[in-house]
Amino acid sequence: MARKGQGASVLWYLQQVLIQARNLYYRRFIKTTRMKKLILLAIIIAASFQSSTAQTGSENKTAATLRHVVLFKFKDAATPKEVKIIEDAFRALPGKISLIRDFEWGVNNSPEKLNQGLTHCFFVSFSSEKDRDAYLVHPAHKDFVAVAGPQIDKVTVVDYWMHK
Repeated sequence: MARKGQGASVLWYLQQVLIQARNLYYRRFIKTTRMKKLILLAIIIAASFQSSTAQTGSENKTAATLRHVVLFKFKDAATPKEVKIIEDAFRALPGKISLIRDFEWGVNNSPEKLNQGLTHCFFVSFSSEKDRDAYLVHPAHKDFVAVAGPQIDKVTVVDYWMHK
C-alpha cells in the first residue's frame, strides 16, 4: 500500500517522463508509431492517476478499483447520429450491468494531436477481475459490441488496478 506523499512522487515522476517524451517528440526524434502509442498510454495513465489523487487529500479508505479503459476511433463513414447512438448505448451499460462500480466517459480535446484518431474514452470501474470478466461476457455488453462494432475503426483497451 502506498504511503501518503508517495503518490505525489509517482505523479511527479510520470509528469517528468511525459515532459521528456513531449520534448523529444517535438524535436522529431520520436518517429515510430510504437513510441507514440507508449506516450499516449502514459498520458492516459497519468491523467487517470492525477484525477484520482486530486479527489481528496485524506487517505483513501475505499476498496481497490480495477479500471477498464476503452478508446475508440470511429470509421470515417460513421455519421454523428451513429456515433451518438454508440455513446448512448455505452452510457446505458451501467444501468444494465450491476457489476459496473463506476463509469465516466469523454471526447478527446487534447491540443497535442497525439491521439492517433482515437476520439472517445470510456472508463468502466470494477471491484474485481472476476466482475470485469463477467462484464465482458454479459449479454448487454455483447449487444453493445454488436451495435458499436460496425462503426469502429480502431479500439484500444487498457485495464489496470487504480492506486491512490
